[in-house]
Amino acid sequence: MSHYTPLEEIAAIHTALNQGFRSGKLKSIAYRKQQLLSLAYLIKDNAERFQEAFAADLGRPVLEGAFLEIDGSITEIKTALNSVDKWAKTERPPFSLTWTPMRPAIRKEPKGVCLNIVPFNYPLWLVVSPLAGAIAAGCAMVVKPSELTPAMGALLAELFAKYMDPDLYRVVNGAIPETTKLLDLPWGHILYTGSGRVGKIVAGAAAKTLSPVSLELGGKSPVFVDPKCDLTVGARRLLWGKFVNAGQTCVAPDYVLVPRDFQDTFVAALTEAYNAFYPSGPGASTSLTHIVSSAHTARIKRLIDETKGKTVLGGEADVERKYVAPTVVRDVGPQDSLMSEEIFGPVLPIVPVDSLDEAIAFVNAREHPLVLYVMSQDSAFKSKVFDNTQSGAAIANEYIIHCGVDGLPFGGIGPSGNGYHTGKFSFDMFTHLRAVLDSPGWIDRILGARYPPYDDKKLKAVAALANTKLPPRNAFKFQGEKKR
Repeated sequence: MSHYTPLEEIAAIHTALNQGFRSGKLKSIAYRKQQLLSLAYLIKDNAERFQEAFAADLGRPVLEGAFLEIDGSITEIKTALNSVDKWAKTERPPFSLTWTPMRPAIRKEPKGVCLNIVPFNYPLWLVVSPLAGAIAAGCAMVVKPSELTPAMGALLAELFAKYMDPDLYRVVNGAIPETTKLLDLPWGHILYTGSGRVGKIVAGAAAKTLSPVSLELGGKSPVFVDPKCDLTVGARRLLWGKFVNAGQTCVAPDYVLVPRDFQDTFVAALTEAYNAFYPSGPGASTSLTHIVSSAHTARIKRLIDETKGKTVLGGEADVERKYVAPTVVRDVGPQDSLMSEEIFGPVLPIVPVDSLDEAIAFVNAREHPLVLYVMSQDSAFKSKVFDNTQSGAAIANEYIIHCGVDGLPFGGIGPSGNGYHTGKFSFDMFTHLRAVLDSPGWIDRILGARYPPYDDKKLKAVAALANTKLPPRNAFKFQGEKKR
């Protein structure tokens, strides 16, 4: 591809960015702010061009491009711009009579030149959210866009060259060979967002250079439905969360667990919301993003074709047009094709269960999801689900927008990923906490017992300093938590 970065240039880019990082210009908070502001104007000045890239790569409606990526990206940058002075400030540990005279401190230092491997589904926001944190932390960065979004990759490369310091921030475009070349190099930190299969490859490559790595991997995120929920609002929000961006969202609800005797009522509510979303049918709608590629479309079509469940809404797929109609399938069993992998498309399977306990056991028998959703107004219902499951996030009565909530971390657990970003969590990801100490000479009046020759008197003095006295053995009694 003409816009791919030549393989022979990748090592040179890595070297140049290391030289730029070592120049020390990012030690200046003012320069970090300058780069953050340049990044913000990179987006603001070219919002229409980003919308054109979204349309070219994903067939995405303008509203989705603005709401899901452009507006949120600028907000992320503004948060970093307004907070970097506080985030980067050296911290002091709690007062200690023994250690405070040594002036212990925690310096916030950049990890160096970092790498962000970006997926196709949010090709701007997943560039900007980590990059804003990396800039605030004082890091340089290489951004590797997905080869599945070539218009966005070419646009980012062009605009980075115009707006960002090329000694510190570069775009490398390409596919597997270019990514492999990048992963052969050592990095201050690697962030990879994508599938678990590729995540294992990235983690394995990072291990060879001892580069720290964070993985955002997704998975099958369930929805628990309480029959006493606000069904009208809940159905509308659920379908939006599932179908926005054609379901190509790592935190999209993947399947629904609904009481068996409530399934008919639930499907009726989904049908009403569906018809309101697409009054002339989804095929005539201008409010749908298309699937990123023919191969992905064929994969989703195969899952629909092979399901043993009953398709009640949608079901149409056109591989050539990269189109899959928003689809709802009821009576889906645990071994169904739609439960075999993360769908990553606009298909919602409904899995009937006989009890909430069965639903919880169903989720716990599978890999921890990136997010777990509950549709309920009942505090006890929500608590039972949240207290007895594990997931990257636990969200009630809303879908996917928690990723944009200021102050909340975005990240997984176990197979759904590790590490956190957005806001200060992005800053923390690319920051090294460097312990410092400066001990005055007179401290030896207190710690002189550490020096040989050792004797019993010095042993007692060292023990007194350690203050290792414990509470009584039976100070804390645990009688077991009552089962909810």
